[in-house]
Amino acid sequence: MKMTIKIGDALPHVTLKRLGENGMEDLAFGEYIKGKKIVLFAVPGAFTPSCTMKHLPGYVANADKIKATGVDEIICLSVNDPFVMKAFGEQANANGKVTMLPDWKAELVGAMGLSFDASGAGLGTRAQRFSMVIENGVVTDLQVEEAPSAVELSGAEACLVKLAA
Repeated sequence: MKMTIKIGDALPHVTLKRLGENGMEDLAFGEYIKGKKIVLFAVPGAFTPSCTMKHLPGYVANADKIKATGVDEIICLSVNDPFVMKAFGEQANANGKVTMLPDWKAELVGAMGLSFDASGAGLGTRAQRFSMVIENGVVTDLQVEEAPSAVELSGAEACLVKLAA
């Protein structure tokens, strides 16, 4: 069984696909976050109830406050394709506030040990709901929800409390 990433661990180097200004592009995640302070949060599925009504909106609404603590970028990760993530971000008015990053094959969440099987709900492999703070590629805070629908530990407000501490 794969071990779950923990505080002090470096993030795995995985190449993801995303929609850029000129269409589909590769994103070497480890290189992308190098030298930055990042808040990365994951939602089990774009457009699902808790993700759409609670998780992403909290980060959009609090983006300026979070970035004022020294965070360079806020990234929303989900096991969805690049087109769905683009539409999810547009619907939530995330542009310029939260970067929408697809992990469509669950490679990053799988490598971090933060995926789960949601086949019972017709969703297949998905990201657990979590938030983490990453500094220069190393996890400095990690909050994983017990239930996929819960937005307590990993929400924007809880993240702000941790960042302010």
